[in-house]
Amino acid sequence: MNKKRHIAIFTTASLPWLTGTAVNPLFRAAYLAKDGERDVTLVIPWLTLKDQGLVYPNNIAFSSPLEHEKFIRQWLDERVGFTPGFSIQFYPGKFSKDKRSILAVGDISEIIPDEKADIAVLEEPEHLTWYHHGKRWKTKFRLVIGIIHTNYLEYVKREKNGMLASFLLKYLNNWVVGIYCHKVIRLSAATQDYNGSIVCNVHGVNPKFLEIGKKKRDQQQNGDKAFTKGAYFIGKMVWSKGYKELLQLLRDHEKELTELEVDLFGSGEDSDEVQDAAKKLELAIQVHPARDHADSLFHDYKLFLNPSTTDVVCTTTAEALAMGKIIVCANHCSNDFFKQFTNCWTYDDSDGFVKLTLKALAEEPAQLTDAERHDLSWEAATERFLKAVELDKPYERRLSRSTSIYMSTSLNLQQTVEDASAFVHHVASGFEVSRRIFGAIPGSLQPDEQLRKELGLTDAASKQDKN
Repeated sequence: MNKKRHIAIFTTASLPWLTGTAVNPLFRAAYLAKDGERDVTLVIPWLTLKDQGLVYPNNIAFSSPLEHEKFIRQWLDERVGFTPGFSIQFYPGKFSKDKRSILAVGDISEIIPDEKADIAVLEEPEHLTWYHHGKRWKTKFRLVIGIIHTNYLEYVKREKNGMLASFLLKYLNNWVVGIYCHKVIRLSAATQDYNGSIVCNVHGVNPKFLEIGKKKRDQQQNGDKAFTKGAYFIGKMVWSKGYKELLQLLRDHEKELTELEVDLFGSGEDSDEVQDAAKKLELAIQVHPARDHADSLFHDYKLFLNPSTTDVVCTTTAEALAMGKIIVCANHCSNDFFKQFTNCWTYDDSDGFVKLTLKALAEEPAQLTDAERHDLSWEAATERFLKAVELDKPYERRLSRSTSIYMSTSLNLQQTVEDASAFVHHVASGFEVSRRIFGAIPGSLQPDEQLRKELGLTDAASKQDKN
C-alpha cells in the first residue's frame, strides 16, 4: 500500500485579509484534501496584534492561532459543501508597510518536520524566498512547486526609479525561484517568465458564485428576466487596478456611450481621486464603497467592464463569469484563460470597447454551460494543478535529497553552480546589513520574543548558538 503524499502549502497572507494569496491557497488546500488521497497542510502567517491592526479589516483581531484557525475554518465551511480534511499551521510573520505585504520571519520551512517533508507548494515563491535563511527548500522537500501569483515587475515600474528597480527585481526573482523551486507554474503569461515554467491557471472560483450563476441560468431557462441592471466594475480603488483605463475610455467616448450607466465599487488609497475624476464626466457614473462581490446587490448586473491589464488572472472577472454575466475586457494575456467562455468579449482598442459595450447593453448573456461551470470550479482547477505538476500519475521517481543543508553531492556542473548560488544566498540572507539593503524588515532573521510566545516556538537562535 502506497504511503500518502504530504503536501505543504505555504502562502503569504491569510484571512480575514481578502487578498488572492489568502483565499486561493485556502481553497487549494481544501480541494486537494477533499478525496482523502493526500495529507495536506496549509501554512499561513501569524501576526502580532499590532500588525493585525494594520492588515485585517473591520477591527478583526485574534488573541491566539487557535482562534484565528477557527475563523478561517468557519469562513471556508460557509462556502464549500464538504468538511475539509487538511491541517493549518502558522509561521511567524511581520507586516511591511512600504511593501504592503506580510513577510516571513525566520526559517519557515521548519514548520514542517523533516519526516513529513515531501511536497511543498510555495504560493508566491519569490516573495517567500527573498529573505529566506535556513534549510534549502529543494533539500528539505522532495518536490518544490512555485506558483507565481503577482506581476511584481509591473507594480515596481510604477514607483520612483521604477525601471531600475524592476530590472534588479527581475534578476533577484529569477535567482531565488531558480535555486528554491523544482517546478514553476505561472497563472498567466502576464507574469515574469522563469526558465522551464509552464503557464496554467490553477485557480478556481469560490463556489458561492457558481451557485449564483446556476440560479441565474434557471431564471433564463424559465423565461424570466435574469439581469435587470447594466454595467459595473469592482476592485481595489487604486489607479493601477483598472480605474485609470476605464475612466479614460469613458472620457474619450462620452458621446458614443451617452446611454451607459456604470457603478464603481471599491475602497483604496486613490478613492478620492477616482471619485473626483468620475464626477467630471457627463456620463452617469456612481462610485460606491467596497462590497463583497457575492452580495445580492451584484446579482442582477449583466455587464462587467474590466479594462485592467495589471492583473495576472483577475479574480473578479472569474467571479462575474461564474455569475453568468457578460465580460468586456482587454485582449491581453492576463485574460487568455477567460477567452474560452462564451460571455467573455475582448477588445483590441477603444473603438472595440465601445462596440462591445453597446452590444452587451442590447443583448442578454448566454447561458453558462455545464462544461463552462466546471472549468471555473475548484474541482477543475485542482485537476489542472495535479496534471501540471504530474501528481495525477503514480509517483515513482523521488528527487534525491542531500545530507547537507546547502550543498548536494551532485557532480553535474549545472547542479554545482546552483548549489553554489544557493550557498551565496544563504550567506547573504544571514546578515542584517545585507538583508536591510534588499528591503527586509529589521530584526526578521529570527522571530522575536512576542512571536515565539504566541506561536509556542523554541528559541531557534539559541539552539544554533549552542551548536
